[in-house]
This record gives sequence, C-alpha cells and structure tokens, in this order.
Amino acid sequence: MTAKLISGSEIARQIREELKEETARLKEKYNVAPGLVTILVGQNPASMSYVTAKQKTSKELGFHSIQENQPETMTEGELLALIDRYNRDSQIHGILVQLPLPKHINETKVLYAIDPKKDVDGFHPVNVGKMVIGEADYLPCTPAGIQQLLIRSGVKTDGAEVVIVGRSNIVGKPIANILLQKQRGANATVTICHTGTKDMAFHTRRADILIVAAGKPKAITADMVQEGAVVIDVGVNRIGMTPEGKARLCGDVDFETVKEKASLITPVPGGVGPMTITMLMMNTVKAAKIAAGVE
Repeated sequence: MTAKLISGSEIARQIREELKEETARLKEKYNVAPGLVTILVGQNPASMSYVTAKQKTSKELGFHSIQENQPETMTEGELLALIDRYNRDSQIHGILVQLPLPKHINETKVLYAIDPKKDVDGFHPVNVGKMVIGEADYLPCTPAGIQQLLIRSGVKTDGAEVVIVGRSNIVGKPIANILLQKQRGANATVTICHTGTKDMAFHTRRADILIVAAGKPKAITADMVQEGAVVIDVGVNRIGMTPEGKARLCGDVDFETVKEKASLITPVPGGVGPMTITMLMMNTVKAAKIAAGVE
C-alpha cells in the first residue's frame, strides 16, 4: 500500500478562493476590507522572503495591506510605538511582527504589545488562553493549518489516537490543545512525545494520526509507524543542494519508507507549509468580521 498524498498546496488554494469571496462580500455589504500590516525589522533574507509572500497573498485576496520595512537599528521603544499606532488604526485588523527580531529587542515584550484582537498570529497569551479553554478567536497558523488538512482530507479525529512528536509553543503544544477540544475536527486522545520520552516508537506506533514537528531530518522511520496511519510532517530541513543550485529539502519523516505504510501523508515541500500563510489570511478575515460586528 502506498499512501495517498495530502496536498497542502491544493487545500490552501481552495481556502484562499473561499477567503477571496468572503473578502469581496465584506467590502460590498459592510464596506470593510480586511487590513493587515506586516512589520519587518532588519534585512534577514528568510524573513524578507516570508513577509513578501504574506503581502503578495494578502493583496491577491483583496486586503488592505501595508508593509513596514524598518532598519536593523530601530529601537525597542520605536517598534512598540509603531505597534501602538496600528493597534489604534481602525483600518488595520491584523498586526504581524516578523520574527526573529534583532537581539537588542525583547521579542516577548513586542508580541505582548499587540492588541489581542489584532494578534492574527495567535501568539498573545490572551489568545493562547482562549485556545486552551476552547474559545479561540484566532488559532496559531501552522497548527490551524494542520487541523484544516485533516478536516478537508476527510480524516476522522473524533476518538482517534493522535501522537505529536515535538512540544514547541509554535506547533506541538497548540496542535495538542486544538485536537483535545470537544469540537468538530478534534475530540481526539492526544499524546505528546519529546526529547525526554523514553520509548518514542512505543507511542508513535499507537498513532492513528501522527504529527511530527521534531526539528530533525527523517527522525520518524517506517518501523515507528502503524500500518494505515495518517502522517503529518511539519518539518522542513535543508539537506544539501540540487545540481541546479536549489536547496534540497526533507521533512522530519523518512518519506520514502513511511509512505509505504501510511494511508495518507503530507509531502515536504507542499504539505503543511502552504497552509501557514493561508491560515494567517483566514485569521485576518475573521478579525475584520469581528471588528465590523459581523462575527
């Protein structure tokens, strides 16, 4: 049996079409355009690439988009003042500060300064707390994307054994909380494995749904996976260059062997990755609706 691919690229495209229609309705009926500002401090090449992609997508969807490119020398006080300005700007519904920030700026202080109603990344403690109690306005983007991949691929989560490898604040902990909720697309029995887990394979072999965010290339091999499991690979690792000079990527799952045991599997690239920016856009549309009193 060879696993069927879960195409994050295709599912993300479908969601973006839905968001484009929703944005058009908001403009027509309520005269509201979802507003997103992305703030970049410095010229980190990866960060510049991410921000460019976010701005491109938001414009394609018809958002009111602003890109704030600030110098590496920007002070923490100046950045906090800029965030405060957009907190008070009624045309802006989502504020995203691209990480990492220069070392002289306290990232925690900056993230906490964003109005929780405009925290479309879902990282503010208010939004994290609401997620934990099942009353989230905005879910963190990568975990939310994983849940959408499962829902839109027809994967039954209700009562399923879900094993998550990795406990980061960005992926592992949030997706565990999301899938624990007594809600549609959740209601699972969740186990989290990490570097302190004594026998990881014992746990991963029990998984109906295995979500891997270990940060280590090919950490999960075929002998660690149950026959017929659904495997979601969150990892993106550079393992060299192609003859054409492009980066060679692999996930945290040994794709070639695991695909022969799994029923469904995400590829790398083209799996979880395309969902992250799309969920940021979904959160921004939701923020605009909340601000307009539509939701």
